[in-house]
Amino acid sequence: MKAEIHPNYHTDAKISCLSCGYEVTTGSTMPEIKVELCYKCHPFYTGKQNLVDTGGRVDRFSRLKTRSTEKAATASSKKAKTAKRAAVKAEKKSAKTPKVEA
Repeated sequence: MKAEIHPNYHTDAKISCLSCGYEVTTGSTMPEIKVELCYKCHPFYTGKQNLVDTGGRVDRFSRLKTRSTEKAATASSKKAKTAKRAAVKAEKKSAKTPKVEA
């Protein structure tokens, strides 16, 4: 190893949480580390987490899921789909052609 390029290792580095005051002593290259949240006060780990549904994303997902399952339930064989498309196409074509009465 090259000399004088590695950082100093502190065996008694202190990590402290700014919100709850919890302190841990461990080894690190920094003598003191301050964090905003630790596992004792973080909402995810304490069970006090609030799930925020921004913009109704859960509802949107539910609607898409039900719509896709409905489509899958109504969809049948490939021949039936082709026949349905042909019927819709024929309706559009008959609606476009003007009817001339004599």
